[in-house]
Amino acid sequence: MSINIGISEQDRQNIADGLAKVLADSYTLYLKTHNYHWNVTGPMFNTLHLMFEGQYTELATAVDEIAERIRALGIAAPGSYKAFAQLTEIEEEEGIPNADEMIQQLVIGQETVVRTARSILPVVDAANDEPTADLLIQRMQIHEKNAWMLRSLLETAN
Repeated sequence: MSINIGISEQDRQNIADGLAKVLADSYTLYLKTHNYHWNVTGPMFNTLHLMFEGQYTELATAVDEIAERIRALGIAAPGSYKAFAQLTEIEEEEGIPNADEMIQQLVIGQETVVRTARSILPVVDAANDEPTADLLIQRMQIHEKNAWMLRSLLETAN
């Protein structure tokens, strides 16, 4: 059955292509955050272990919402490591960095998701796709706040 939601097929495809990148960035950040949750050590262990758990749990919900929005637009959502690796701007973690490096990498990841989400807003706005715009704005708010909280852990007292 054809889709008639007031957004052209080409616009739906362009939006879905952008959302696929947000999905790939979010899933890669989820994996990195979960990895760090498992492997963090040091004097801030408990704080970071709990913070990372909160962040990866939120990301698990987010990837589902992003994928479901792609499906609502009538496009298949990517769902493999290979597809995500081709779409993401976030580098996968290959080792076990120290706690400060973990925090720095997660700040970079959080900010990457924000930039990716922000980059597709013009396409979304031009198509008058308010549900996707709302989803992207919510994602940017969450990731900007997470980046701020993580950066705060790296600041030294004056």
